[in-house]
Amino acid sequence: MGAVPPPATAFQPRTGLREDIDRLRARHATVVLTQVLSGGGGVGKSQLAAACARQAHADGVDVLVWVNAAETSQIVATYATAAHRVGVPGADGQDADSDAAAFLDWLAVTDRTWLVILDDLTDLEGAGPWWPRPPAGDGGRVLATTRRRDALVSGAGRAVVDIGTYTPDEARGYLRERLTAAGTDHLLDENADDLFEALGRLPLALAHAAAYMINEDTGCTRYLRLFNDRTLNLKALLPPGADTDGYGRQVTTSLLLALDAAGRREPVGLAVPAIRLAAHLDPAGHPHQLWTTTAVTHYLTTHRTPPPPGTPQPNHAEVTPDQAHAALRLLHHYALITSDTRSGDRAVRLHALTARAAQETTPQADTPATVHAAAALTEIWPEQHTAPGLTAVLRANTDTLTGVAGDLLWQPDGPPVLFAAGRSLIDAGLFGTAITHWRRIAADSERLLGVDHPHILIARGNLASAYWRAGRTGEAIVIEERVLADRERLLGIDHPDTLIARGNLASSYRQAGRTSEAIAIAGRVLADSERLLGKDHPHTLIAGGNLAASYQRAGRTGEAIAMGERVFADFERLLGDDHLHTLSAGGSLAASYQRAGRTGEACQRSPNFDPRWVSEN
Repeated sequence: MGAVPPPATAFQPRTGLREDIDRLRARHATVVLTQVLSGGGGVGKSQLAAACARQAHADGVDVLVWVNAAETSQIVATYATAAHRVGVPGADGQDADSDAAAFLDWLAVTDRTWLVILDDLTDLEGAGPWWPRPPAGDGGRVLATTRRRDALVSGAGRAVVDIGTYTPDEARGYLRERLTAAGTDHLLDENADDLFEALGRLPLALAHAAAYMINEDTGCTRYLRLFNDRTLNLKALLPPGADTDGYGRQVTTSLLLALDAAGRREPVGLAVPAIRLAAHLDPAGHPHQLWTTTAVTHYLTTHRTPPPPGTPQPNHAEVTPDQAHAALRLLHHYALITSDTRSGDRAVRLHALTARAAQETTPQADTPATVHAAAALTEIWPEQHTAPGLTAVLRANTDTLTGVAGDLLWQPDGPPVLFAAGRSLIDAGLFGTAITHWRRIAADSERLLGVDHPHILIARGNLASAYWRAGRTGEAIVIEERVLADRERLLGIDHPDTLIARGNLASSYRQAGRTSEAIAIAGRVLADSERLLGKDHPHTLIAGGNLAASYQRAGRTGEAIAMGERVFADFERLLGDDHLHTLSAGGSLAASYQRAGRTGEACQRSPNFDPRWVSEN
C-alpha cells in the first residue's frame, strides 16, 4: 500500500547505516521497533527507508504500507485504505478515522508480518495517536523518517538512527557511478575531493552537481569554480536563518547553477517558473495533467524568464501543454525534479529541500501568480467519489500549497481549492480532519472577507455537515440554525440556498430525534421547492426524500412509504436506475418496507449499501 520511491540513480547502499538499523531491530525482536531516521533535508533518509521497504518485500513481508506522512490526514487516509485492502473487521468505509483505528487494532493482534513506513513525519504531536502499537508477536515493525530532533522523536521506546551526509568514499563512489554511467567519467578530475567537500557531501547537492556536469560537459574543477562564485553572491537570495539544517546553501547554489543552464535550453525561459510552481506543491508528487491546464500554461507564458544576452529570443506565443511537458523533462534531466508519467497521480516530484530553495529564491512579486497557478488543482479535481486515489493526492498538494501560500490563496475573493479539499474530506469519511479544516476556513473567511461574505455561510454549512456526518448532531444544529438565520437575512426566505439551509437543519433535527420539528421543516421545504423550482428539480426530489426519512424516523411508516415511492419513481424517471440519488432513494424505501414488514419488497428495492440522505451544501 502506497508508492515506495524508486532507487535514486547511483544509489549508495550506505552499509554502515543499514547495519545500525538491523542491529537495533535485532535487540527489539518482540516489540515494535520504531527506527526514526532523523536527519537534515537532502541526506537520503527516504532513499534508505525505501531500500528497507524493497528488502522487506523481497523477504516476503505480508503487509507493507508506505505513508507520505507530512500531514496527519494522509496517515489516516492511507491506514483507512489499507484496512479495506486487508479486510480488517469493522472497516466499513463510512468513517476513515474509525477505519484507520481498526487497522491499528488489527496490526496489534495479527500473526501476519508487516512493515509500516512513515516518511517525512512532520507533525509528531498530531501523529501521536497513529503510531502502531506493539504487536502480539515479533512480526511487526515501524520505520519513520523525520527532520525533527526533539524529545518526541525518541519517546515511547523508539530507537533513533541519525542520518548524516555521505562519507568521503560514498560521495566519491556516487559521483564516479553517475559520470561513468553517462559515459563522462573524464569529468572526474583532480579537484573531485574539493568539490565533494564544498557540496558538504550532501546527496541532494551532489545529484544537482552531477546532472549539471553531465549535461554541460563540465569537469569538477570548472564546476567548483562556478559553485564558489555563485556562493559568494548567495547572501542576498537566501535570508539569514533560512538554512536551519546547515545544508541549504549547498542545495540553493547547486539549484541556481542548474537553473542557469536549463534556462538557456529549449523551451527557453520555462525552467525557472516551472520549478517555482512545482515547489509550491507536495514534494511527494502531483499529477502531470496539472501542466495541461490553462492557468498553468498562462502562468508559464507570462513568467518566462528572459534569456541571457546573445541568446536567441523565445517565441512569445502562449505556452502549450507540450512545451510545459518539455520544461518538466528539462528539469528532470538536471535532477531538479522527477517527471515520470508512469508514476500515475504523483508523476511530478521533487525533493523537499529543492522545493524550499526554489521558494526562497522566488521574488516576492512573483509569488501571488505562482500560488494562483498552483491552485489550478481545482481544474483537475475529479467528480465526487469517482477517483479516490487522485483526490487524496490533490488534498495532499492542497495542504502543502496552503502551508506555503497562507493568505495569498484568498486573494482576490476566496480559494476554490480549499473548498474542494474540504468537501472531499467529508466524502472520504475523514470527519475529524474535515471539522478542523472547515473551522479554519470559516475563521479565515470572517477575518479576510467580512462577516456577511457568502464564503462564510458556505464554510459554516460544510462545517455543520462534517459535524453531522461525524455524529455530533448537537454541534451541527447550532451552526445550521445560525446559517439559516443569516441566509434568510441576506438572501431572503425563498432563495434556493435558503431552502438548502432549511433542509439541512431538518435533517439534523431528524437525526437528533426532534422528529416533529424535522417533519414540519421538511414539509415546508418540499412545498417551497415545488413552488419555486418545480416538481422535477433535483432539490425538490431531495426535499421529498428528506421528508420521507423524517416520517420513517417518527414511525409514520405508511406516509414514509408513500413519499418514498414517489421520490424513487421520480429519480428513476429523471436520472436513471444507476444514479446515486436513485440508489439512495431505493435504499430509503427498502428501509421503510422492512419496517412495515414488507420484506420481499424491501429486498427488491435495496441497493445493497447503507443509504443516507445527505442534503447538498
